[in-house]
Amino acid sequence: MTEQIPIIIPTILCGGAGTRLWPLSRDEYPKQLLSLAGQETMLQDTVRRMSGFVHKKVELALTPMIVCNEDHRFLVEEQLKGIGYRNPSIILEPVGRNTAPALTVAALQSTKDNQDPLLLVMPADHVVKDLVAFHRGIAKGIESALSGAIVTFGVVSNRPETGYGYIQANRHVKSADQAFPIIRFVEKPDRKTAESYLAAGDYYWNSGMFLLRAKTWLRAMEQLQPTMLNSCINAFSRGSRDLDFLRLDKNSFSDCPADSIDYAVMEKLTCLSETSIQGIMVPLDAGWSDVGAWDAVWQIGEKDEQSNNTSGDVILEGSENSLILATSRLVSCVGIDHLVIVETPDAILIADKNKVQDVKKIVAALKEKGRREGSSHRKVFRPWGWYDSLEQGECFQVKRILVNPGAILSLQIHQRRSEHWIVVRGIAKVTLGEETLLLTENQSVFIPAGEKHRVENPGQIPLEIIEVQSGTYLGEDDIVRLEDRYGRK
Repeated sequence: MTEQIPIIIPTILCGGAGTRLWPLSRDEYPKQLLSLAGQETMLQDTVRRMSGFVHKKVELALTPMIVCNEDHRFLVEEQLKGIGYRNPSIILEPVGRNTAPALTVAALQSTKDNQDPLLLVMPADHVVKDLVAFHRGIAKGIESALSGAIVTFGVVSNRPETGYGYIQANRHVKSADQAFPIIRFVEKPDRKTAESYLAAGDYYWNSGMFLLRAKTWLRAMEQLQPTMLNSCINAFSRGSRDLDFLRLDKNSFSDCPADSIDYAVMEKLTCLSETSIQGIMVPLDAGWSDVGAWDAVWQIGEKDEQSNNTSGDVILEGSENSLILATSRLVSCVGIDHLVIVETPDAILIADKNKVQDVKKIVAALKEKGRREGSSHRKVFRPWGWYDSLEQGECFQVKRILVNPGAILSLQIHQRRSEHWIVVRGIAKVTLGEETLLLTENQSVFIPAGEKHRVENPGQIPLEIIEVQSGTYLGEDDIVRLEDRYGRK
């Protein structure tokens, strides 16, 4: 009987908020869902990263496996559909618990039919420019991973970087695949220490990418993190299907300890290993960046003759070494040097390029003050489309609403506000109390406070509505959902 060739599943961890990339990256629309390094989003680039990979010992899975925050589930699904992936495996985390639990539930999902595939674990918010070199690096780790080791990829360093953690590898061990035992992991160093690492030649940037058998990971968790494993097993076994998603049990997953893959397992797989599982590092030189802050965005982007990286409607005069991103209006700069300027409809960031790690402190301050700019954009995406808050004053708010073809909002009631809808494009099927209305362009309807209502787009083009709200309270929590296609409460 011919032995079945193992499958390698791209396993994409799509959590995190990317607070150092505010104001573009926010909790409700984080950096992995943004286009920061090309036309496609970082998630889409990550999903495509293994396209065309061929290896004689493994077969590439047709679809990836994604672990993401349940609040982003429809955004993730839409982005995958946008690049041709119609039936991805998506696991929803009810709360964030870092990367070790995320990988554990992915391993449980991939072994539920007693399979034992290789999992190629990739964060959704990294950049890899040289895919040929990337595939070559992955191929070098396959033999070790098939043999039961946990492989990580150390990025070949070309400068004394203080923003990354490092891996020291034992390069004295002869290896045809350049797969070296791990000596130790070290945290982000100071400048002098980083320079010594670069000079030593056996230290590599920690990429946060891994290659391993699913059952190897579960065995490592059983030996090293049994409490975390049990919480994940409970969350997985008590989970439920929700449309195309696997929703983990909230109570069980909330009880799970939060920890990273490195802290939970990898740092224990060194020469002083607490387990029989071996930790292996493969060097990777493929134009990698974790795009952790705005200086990294400047670094990876195309620049003009004055080393400026610009996007959007930008005019410069006598400016250099800067990053300027405009999303909704003209941004003009005169005589600036070494700055980051990021413009969005509701917030503008201006920062010294050497201080961009502190942007997260701005986000923390916004959240402490209870300001929505710390977590959400003016334009908010929903499963059915999006809305943009155009204007707000005392007792009124104006929104522009777009409903995708075939989409439908929840049947709902507002207790403290009334709404006036004006159709500006498309066809609106409106439920108002017990009545159903069909509205076209330039027609409108008034919804009194306390009346049940919803709108549906039965047409083939996007439906656009201007909504004028009036009332004593206009918060998004003034909503009672009676029915909802998307399972929201």
